[in-house]
Amino acid sequence: MGSNKSTIQYIPDVKELIEETGFSAAHIQRLFERFDLLDRDQMGTLRVEDFEAIPELAMNPIGDRIIGAFFSSGKETVDFPTFVRVLAHFQPTDSNRTKNSSQEPYNSPNRKLQFAFQLYDQDRDGKISRAELLQVLQEMLGMQVTDEQLQSIAERAIQEADLDGDDAISFDEFKKSLEKVDIDQKMRIGFLS
Repeated sequence: MGSNKSTIQYIPDVKELIEETGFSAAHIQRLFERFDLLDRDQMGTLRVEDFEAIPELAMNPIGDRIIGAFFSSGKETVDFPTFVRVLAHFQPTDSNRTKNSSQEPYNSPNRKLQFAFQLYDQDRDGKISRAELLQVLQEMLGMQVTDEQLQSIAERAIQEADLDGDDAISFDEFKKSLEKVDIDQKMRIGFLS
């Protein structure tokens, strides 16, 4: 790829990416430049190691889960269009944006919630189990709370969100439990604004 090719005309599928993600051409340009910097071997793809070199992800307690979201299709590398599509989940929702395609935008509140849900639902069975919830809480809170406190937090979350009584949280239950949360505010990356 090389930084000398970082003009918009060299970016693959740029028009489609703008339409799908809601990013402006300037945003796509900046993301391409960041992608190019992360692409240490200049092969046009990123590996897990490239993401692990990002200090903010290395320090994030759920950084591994976020990195995993880029590789959710099981691939070992991520190309630029995939990189942009995943990052679009963190783009503020544009309620004035006209939808010319039948696909829901990546930055819609529903797609953002689906993305967040998948960070918890690691076995991809469509439910957040007590064990999955405990694992995320442990990663996020670490040594700040005792195991008993973690168990209590998980129990309360399950009790409050589990509407069908199956001792797990489905996507619809997850969505309902977060309906008063400003998902745009919670899912934002500073350099995308």
